[in-house]
Amino acid sequence: MISKTRIINRFVSYVTIDTESDPKSETTPSTAKQWDLANKLADELKAIGMHEVSIDENAYIMATLPSNVNHDVPTIGFVSHFDTSPDFTGANVNPQIIENYNGKDIVLNEKENIILSPDYFEDLLQYKGQTLITTDGTTLLGADDKAGITEIVSAMEYLINNPDIKHGPIRIGFTPDEEIGRGAHKFDVEKFDADWAYTMDGSQIGELEYENFNAAGAVIKVKGKIVHPGYAKGKMVNSMYIAQEFISSLPRFETPEHTEGYQGFFHLCSIEGKVEETTLEYIIRDHDLGHFEARKEVLKKLTEELNSQYGREVITSEIKDQYFNMREKVEPVMHIVDIAEEAMKQLHITPIIKPIRGGTDGSQLSYMGLPCPNIFAGGHNFHGRYEYVPVESMIKATEVICKIAELTALKYQ
Repeated sequence: MISKTRIINRFVSYVTIDTESDPKSETTPSTAKQWDLANKLADELKAIGMHEVSIDENAYIMATLPSNVNHDVPTIGFVSHFDTSPDFTGANVNPQIIENYNGKDIVLNEKENIILSPDYFEDLLQYKGQTLITTDGTTLLGADDKAGITEIVSAMEYLINNPDIKHGPIRIGFTPDEEIGRGAHKFDVEKFDADWAYTMDGSQIGELEYENFNAAGAVIKVKGKIVHPGYAKGKMVNSMYIAQEFISSLPRFETPEHTEGYQGFFHLCSIEGKVEETTLEYIIRDHDLGHFEARKEVLKKLTEELNSQYGREVITSEIKDQYFNMREKVEPVMHIVDIAEEAMKQLHITPIIKPIRGGTDGSQLSYMGLPCPNIFAGGHNFHGRYEYVPVESMIKATEVICKIAELTALKYQ
């Protein structure tokens, strides 16, 4: 059996290391502190007996578990990222362990009156009687995606210690900077040398995903003119008011808080403004490629219309594609999804096959020639103070990895 205590200790040892990435940095990894966990992971993989452990100049980690069968089996991979989101601080994470969760409110921080409540987060009720790991209310937890790393390392350790479980060659890869859309940018697919892989980067138990958003980022800059307010009539142009026009001209209900399933959105991530200049940062998401292109066009046309209205260039918009829907690359090899689904069923997990309302390294890797569906890692409420993960879900995800390896070897006997 997978050791619950070992899973907890391993996970806690990872999340207490700050690995927040930085979208404004030009380096890889984008923050030097990501090396702290990267080096630890490389050492740990060697210690548990993995082969061909490598860490390159950009902190990408790869390792091999050799086949223990005599017949040829495709090489499969498992991938996770070790950075955490810059949306909320990941420094000084102080995880709390809630044994035998009773289905009631969890006080994360009594001083600040921060409460994780099933009245608001109904998913909590799925985990009554289980062990939850939460934040202390002041940081994110980092289950995205240190839960995935915990599961992959634990699965490899379990397979090494239980050679009676037959499997083909397995490659594992850990990446920096996934949270800022760069996790696969410098991933050496040829060196990884797997026929297909799985990212362990989903949420609740049972998730199995091979569709994700098409994604782009947009930076909107609005220029104004600053004049002393006492003498400003006919002279001052307040960029923040023009920015407000831009924001209110976009469809109000096509935002993350009003959409679900296959529905796309415009998401205003940040505003930084003064009279002289205001900057808006958006992300654009849609599963349908045609709708995705139309959304980008909406931003371009709105920019042109406001410039025409003001009679000069008051707004510029820079839009950059980030990643695309992996469905196109996975559907031709659907047997890799079928194996994962069968693994879950054999472990009495109900597969939840649905589109990802986000992206993973797998979406980019699929377009780089490594088909890569996504499997649950167990966490909930990523990127904020209410993040939590049930330990039992991490154990099940670890078992799924082992079962996929076993089923793949059986399939190719």
